[in-house]
Amino acid sequence: MIDFWLAAGLLLLVALSFLLIPVLRGRRAQLEEDRTALNVALYQERVAELQTQQEEGVLNTAQMDTGRAEAARELLADTEGVAAPRVSSLGKLLPLLAAILVPVLGLGLYLHFGASDKVELTREFSQAPQSMEEMTRRLERAVAAQPDSAEGLYFLGRTYMAQDRPADAAKIFERTVNLAGRQPELLGQWAQAQYFADGKKWSDKIQALTDEALKADPKEVTSLGLLGIAAFEAQRYQDAIDYWNRLLAQLPPDDNSRGALQGGIARATEKLEASGGKVAQAPVTKGALLKVRVDLSPDLKAKVQPGDSVFIFARATSGPPAPLAAKRLTVADLPVTVELGDADAMMPQLKLSNFPEVQLVARISRAGQPTAGEWIGRSQPLASSTTAQQHVTIDSPDK
Repeated sequence: MIDFWLAAGLLLLVALSFLLIPVLRGRRAQLEEDRTALNVALYQERVAELQTQQEEGVLNTAQMDTGRAEAARELLADTEGVAAPRVSSLGKLLPLLAAILVPVLGLGLYLHFGASDKVELTREFSQAPQSMEEMTRRLERAVAAQPDSAEGLYFLGRTYMAQDRPADAAKIFERTVNLAGRQPELLGQWAQAQYFADGKKWSDKIQALTDEALKADPKEVTSLGLLGIAAFEAQRYQDAIDYWNRLLAQLPPDDNSRGALQGGIARATEKLEASGGKVAQAPVTKGALLKVRVDLSPDLKAKVQPGDSVFIFARATSGPPAPLAAKRLTVADLPVTVELGDADAMMPQLKLSNFPEVQLVARISRAGQPTAGEWIGRSQPLASSTTAQQHVTIDSPDK
């Protein structure tokens, strides 16, 4: 900030110099006028002295003329190069008044319309905060300077929650939702802050926020965690277990919160069993499973060999090019009906159920290469959750 004010000060000095130049020039002209008047007075005094000497008989007429001519030459030499006096229509008062008003007016306009607060914030955010309180102050100032920044409001709300200020956080998240729209994550954060701000009392407002968030995104983690907490506090232990299990399924294996979440599920299980209840097991899902019948075009039956390899696989329409599930057969097996599911995944992280839309492909490769062959057949894109049997006919050259 000091650098900014130094630069502004230098620019102000430049501006003042243009205003003060006429005043300085006027003073210089006045000095030159005063010197000229003095020379003229000395000339007149010299001439009077010569006349007195002539009247007293000390000088004759020729000497008088010579002395007067010499005095005139001296006067001319002293006044040579002096410019004619300039007449200024501004005078001296107006430039001096402007020199005082310009910096005052400029400073006032900058403080009103300028962005000194944003300049200072930029400088502060370039340095790491020394404490959570300092970070909070910075975020509050940033929100005050940019009240329409949804991102700034979101981070301020999260900071308030970290400082156990849920009432302030709820107000900030409400403003964030009004600016950024009713996004599931923001609704979940707002509901969570409101729940703790209300002293852990469930309300229709909180229920509506979580319902809206999960309707838009059934995997919204903040809403799932909050519903689990509320269910546990209300001694609805089975509901708490269900919500927390759904949340646990969304967390990465290395997430630090998994341990605390599993501990909460264990405590809910203990309390449920202690009250005479029994934990309901979640239904086991087999994941995605596609059934496809693969056939060969009549035009190609005379061109293939029974031992040619046939690769049948599913791949994501938007995602990695690697097959999600694959099986290998031969032409002699055609026509054939096969099932492709998560158990046929080429890599554990690339399961069929992890991608909403896939395409089925059947390829004949005489060389036994799954990535290149002679003939191919493809299906239209379809949902990975499709249960109806699909049909793929190998009928085109593999280009």
